[in-house]
Amino acid sequence: MTASPSRLRTLRDYIRWAVSQFHAGQLFHGHGTDNAWDEARQLVLGALHLPWEIADSYLDCRLEDDEREHLQELLRRRIVDRVPTAYLLGQTWFCGLPFIVDERVLIPRSPIGELIERRFEPWLAKKPARILDMCTGSGCIGIACAYEFLDAEVVLADISFDALEVANCNIEHHGLDDRVYTVQSDGFDELPGQRFDLIVSNPPYVDAEDFADMPDEYHHEPALGLACGNDGLDLVRRLLAEAADHLTDSGSLIVEVGNSQEHVKALYPEVDFTWLEFVEGGHGVFLLAASQCREYQALFRERLKAGGAESV
Repeated sequence: MTASPSRLRTLRDYIRWAVSQFHAGQLFHGHGTDNAWDEARQLVLGALHLPWEIADSYLDCRLEDDEREHLQELLRRRIVDRVPTAYLLGQTWFCGLPFIVDERVLIPRSPIGELIERRFEPWLAKKPARILDMCTGSGCIGIACAYEFLDAEVVLADISFDALEVANCNIEHHGLDDRVYTVQSDGFDELPGQRFDLIVSNPPYVDAEDFADMPDEYHHEPALGLACGNDGLDLVRRLLAEAADHLTDSGSLIVEVGNSQEHVKALYPEVDFTWLEFVEGGHGVFLLAASQCREYQALFRERLKAGGAESV
């Protein structure tokens, strides 16, 4: 990255310059934006605590020296170090809600957000009274569910204490500590006897080959939240084997497996997974009813034993 020319003075200057540098540096855009223009605008405006919807005339406002220095440092870290914008700003958005994020958690981007905004219609048999967000990370999925289901108790579970610290910050930030709480747990281990009307999970599911090939930006995220064995399904095997014991009779299990969808189909050809479709993009999310989890539990346990899943 070359030094920022001294003639860059306005918001518009910095956004335009950032776009050029993003293209020149061949940055990867996959953490909330999909193009250089939107990410440049997000970074520049966010760094100066300005709203995305700012009037166009404000873009010609001149910046103070300290603001220019701050922007130049953030742009250097984005371009040279490939740090994702959400980490630079300490915040991102999911389901129209702001979430605190840092390098202890993945940056929210799950297509499950679209399901939450639709209140999971038409897939839920009834309004859920208890929801489990397994592998919660920042807590974004469970907290967004709490906004849609105002009477629901929501449990955010994760093996990572560091991630749960961030999730607790987000619970406090959204004022939901009366009905949303965290549990440190390896899978269902610390949830004995608990049952839920909805278990939703965006677990680590990246297989070894895909993980090795991921752009530099993803390697700023915790590997614990991404990689999960050669086929990416070490934890998914465990969730499937144990979910029946933690769902109510009319409950549902929804799990994102992304590109490991083909591994799931190959591992469980007998199982009639419902693969959900998305208007806003995304793939690799399946749904199973509690009755299916019970029907196939012996099979799931057999495949878990055969797979020798590791603790994650």
